Amino acid sequence: MIKVQDLSKNYGDVQAVKSIDFEIDDGEIVGFLGENGAGKTTTLKMLTGYLAPTAGNVQINDLNINDSALEIQKQIGYLPELNPLYPEMSVYEYLEFIARVRNITGKNFREALIRVVDRCGLQGVVHKEVSSCSKGYKQRIGLAGSMIHDPKILILDEPVTGLDPNQIVEIRELIKSLGREKLVLMSSHILQEIQATVDRIMIIHQGEIVANGTNDELMSSFKGNTILNLEVRNANENSLKDLSVGVPNIDVSNIEEKKDHHLIQLEYSQEVDPRENLFNYAVSSGWVILKMTPTTTDLEDIFRKLTMEGKTDA
Repeated sequence: MIKVQDLSKNYGDVQAVKSIDFEIDDGEIVGFLGENGAGKTTTLKMLTGYLAPTAGNVQINDLNINDSALEIQKQIGYLPELNPLYPEMSVYEYLEFIARVRNITGKNFREALIRVVDRCGLQGVVHKEVSSCSKGYKQRIGLAGSMIHDPKILILDEPVTGLDPNQIVEIRELIKSLGREKLVLMSSHILQEIQATVDRIMIIHQGEIVANGTNDELMSSFKGNTILNLEVRNANENSLKDLSVGVPNIDVSNIEEKKDHHLIQLEYSQEVDPRENLFNYAVSSGWVILKMTPTTTDLEDIFRKLTMEGKTDA
């Protein structure tokens, strides 16, 4: 497991990470969301021992990063955002090199190679040069290198950046399968990908953890109003003016008149549902409802709300 307590990192006068706390248990896939510059990569580098914290503590499986960094690194597979590949090597040579760095040789290397090639789907490219492989395969190669020592923990920084939709799906399914046996922490700013892959989401903003929970927990905590978009015909001025009186528990946000219809935007609490009353009001007023489309809070709304705070226009 990973346990972070009061973790901070300063670069001169800039406080990149500000006394953050969180825990991740074995078998969890956790998404680490944040804008560029929010502190994601700095945090991951501290967890892996690549950066020393200014203050605070990181414990990996009961080992302290300040006292046992080398032992911790033996238990972690780390794929940084800039995939550290050697394009002139073959895939086999690259994986052999990474294995030797970790003192995995001979029979142990052959067994490890079979395992990561099978797990990462590299059978068709093992003897190709890295430079000739697609972006999707390069991500798989980097992931295989991070797994060559069979770590208990995988830390992945933006693992799907730059991939096409098909490649994203492939890497997502690979990460989900790895999460059945390892702790996986992955950072991203692609909200849909995080939502489709992880068990729990942490959001960091300006160096602070501003949200931490499952997708459902975040939705429940940040419930806003439902927005209902209506497209109606035959609405006259009086019936539009009396709409908020005739239908309780709604606010009329906007009415836009078009050539032969009106667009109406309404808001109401998610704890009520005025659609039946609204339908009855429309019938009694002689309206023809062409469209009724509700929208509710999603992860993008939550992310924007949490990460817009403290921003100023340039």
